Amino acid sequence: MKNTELAQIALTQDVTGSIANPIYLSTAYQHPHLGESTGFDYTRTKNPTRSAFEEAFAKLERGIASYATSSGMAAIQLVCNIFKPGDEVLVSFDLYGGTFRLFDFYEQQYGVKFRYVDFLNYEEVQQALTPQTRALFIEPISNPLMLEVDLEPYYILSQERNLLTIIDNTFLTPYLSTPLEEGADIVLHSGTKYIGGHNDVLGGIVTVKDPQLAEDFNALHNMIGATLSPIDSYLLQRGLKTLHLRLDRSEENAKRLAERCSTLSSIAEVLYSGRTGMMSLRLHKDYSVAKFLEHIDVCIFAESLGGTETLITFPYTQTHVDMPDVEKDKRGIDEYLIRLSIGVENYEDIEADIIQALEKSKVGVIS
Repeated sequence: MKNTELAQIALTQDVTGSIANPIYLSTAYQHPHLGESTGFDYTRTKNPTRSAFEEAFAKLERGIASYATSSGMAAIQLVCNIFKPGDEVLVSFDLYGGTFRLFDFYEQQYGVKFRYVDFLNYEEVQQALTPQTRALFIEPISNPLMLEVDLEPYYILSQERNLLTIIDNTFLTPYLSTPLEEGADIVLHSGTKYIGGHNDVLGGIVTVKDPQLAEDFNALHNMIGATLSPIDSYLLQRGLKTLHLRLDRSEENAKRLAERCSTLSSIAEVLYSGRTGMMSLRLHKDYSVAKFLEHIDVCIFAESLGGTETLITFPYTQTHVDMPDVEKDKRGIDEYLIRLSIGVENYEDIEADIIQALEKSKVGVIS
């Protein structure tokens, strides 16, 4: 059922019978008469192409409204604006470095407190709650350590304590998980990743199921103005059409690679949840990440994820470069950790490339 929904997600009721959603580039719209509107006035407020994507995505997420933003970080910033000085948010201890950087800025600039907790330890989270706590911000599979969190206890806790549960579902996407159905209040994505799926579009999405939150975000989305362009809205909707095909293949490749890497003496630790195409590897200390990256051929050393290509990222100096070293040390983000976004290439090509690069990356071995 979800496969069919994704495959046909761009079908329209356009009078032309168009199979693909049209791209409306206009920034302004004629008014029929004074005090009358077609429903579209100015593209920052509402655009037909963006609306088509937002409506399709909200339906996919089982929400009532989605808000497409100019990047994944813009989506997180949009959510940050519902908090006031003095509010507290409990946040996944292990999370994307860009999110850590933004939260640090909001704490210093606007007085919103972000407290990092281990969501694998329910008692720790309970003890961290204060009268000022307003929300839980959780990556269900953390970045980059791939720790998977059981969300159900936190949905119950949030209901009991009148908290918002905010889920960054970038790694799982609506194809593998729909948190709004399970109890979340706000779900966000970096659409740049699996949603777009081809490393050619920058975008983010926030989705809600509560009418009051929808009203609040509608006002903030228009006011702040970090909205998604018509062309990028079209590209994200097009990306959804093959999301299931790409994720199934990426996940299949990742499972096989995780199993294979667990047998290699060059790999000290395989970090994989068993879901999606994201995994991390910790190299044995006799091996050099720099040498490994110099010798990959099929895989690509680049800072992103979720595309058709297998990308390898070095969190220590890339995604988490702005995280203080002491914080990286606490999380185990060291100079031997690499993050892999497994693509849809032939599995044997991915495996062979990683193994040959590892063989050439041992310290003291001339290659």
